[in-house]
Amino acid sequence: MQPDPITRRRLLGALLATGPLAAGALASPRSFAQAAPALDRGRLVVVFLRGAYDGLSALVPWSDPDYFRLRPTIAVAAPDGTASTSIELDARFALHPALAPLLPMWREGSLAVIPAAGSPNRSRSHFEAQHHWETGLPDQSTGAPGWLNRLAAMDDTRLRPVPLIGVGEANPHILSGPVRARLIPRGEAAGRAGVIGNDAARDALLELYSGDDRLSRAFREGVESRLMTSKELAAEMMAADNGAGNPAGLVREARQLAALMRADPALRIGFLSAGGWDTHANQGAATGLLASRFANLARGLVQLHGDFDRPGDLVLVLSEFGRTSAENGARGTDHGRGNALWLIGRQVAGGQVHGRWEGLARGNLNEGRDLPVLHDFRAVIAQPLARIFGLPERRIADLFPGATWDRSLDGLVRRA
Repeated sequence: MQPDPITRRRLLGALLATGPLAAGALASPRSFAQAAPALDRGRLVVVFLRGAYDGLSALVPWSDPDYFRLRPTIAVAAPDGTASTSIELDARFALHPALAPLLPMWREGSLAVIPAAGSPNRSRSHFEAQHHWETGLPDQSTGAPGWLNRLAAMDDTRLRPVPLIGVGEANPHILSGPVRARLIPRGEAAGRAGVIGNDAARDALLELYSGDDRLSRAFREGVESRLMTSKELAAEMMAADNGAGNPAGLVREARQLAALMRADPALRIGFLSAGGWDTHANQGAATGLLASRFANLARGLVQLHGDFDRPGDLVLVLSEFGRTSAENGARGTDHGRGNALWLIGRQVAGGQVHGRWEGLARGNLNEGRDLPVLHDFRAVIAQPLARIFGLPERRIADLFPGATWDRSLDGLVRRA
């Protein structure tokens, strides 16, 4: 027989008061046998922004003068009430104007953000960092199952495993493992090299400029350089995106995910991803490349918020690492460390920025260049797993071995 809600809440309160996510600090085995099965109370959707999105443009630290010093051309302007500036959230932070559709969630208290979250592993490789986030094992690069698959496998033995579904990506590692997942893939066009990427057009031009004169030699060298560059950039972007599509498709995929999860109530864990966030050049500020991606992301998240609005539903928005605090010479940003992690749901203590923030003064930056990781992403995720979905501490320790409970985030999620 399942315990009554009051007993369950008291049990969780006792567990969470112990602090570290370590099996030795837990209550009796009988208490865990009576605990709620994982995700018995709601649905979890993870949105992974592959390529490392720029959280310092999404959540703008507008009151920090170092932000504008570090980003002379790509800083989003401080809020002044116009459409070309950031949107004030509080005395420290503002929202990128392209993310304005998220403002109602903030005001109603269903959107919260942790500004300096990330992995304890310091890798700046997209492939390695995404693997660590998807397995929940920052110290390992082995082929361990994805943490969402492990979470599904933790369901109560009296019930069938919690089914998983991923839409828009052919084989996300976060869903891989012993529990069968439904995958709804979507193909993506390969990177293009312009007209010279067309074999017939390129051959015709090369024949036209086949002579030994200076112009012909320069043209042929230019074609070779352009092809090499396009291939290198396409390879870099493909590696960063890791199979994810452009944010423009996120609204469609969010609708598909919601329709499939409504049609089959047994589907409790969903996954979506969007690529295109590796903005090394021409990132833009209030407008431009990144702004267009933010606009598509905002529409996708609004769609998810409307479809996953039950009390126990939660949407997590993650990315493998942040980007450098300073802009680079190409008016973009490079691979960084800490980043903003977003939570959307009715039980989220929204309308707030949670956790630590130390500012962008040089002495506060990782290696003098990056926003530091002040909150382990696993400790952030542990909050809703425990408080919304009733996952006992022992199970969280199994899911994220080595992580510790972050008491500075205790107000992130409202108790059921």
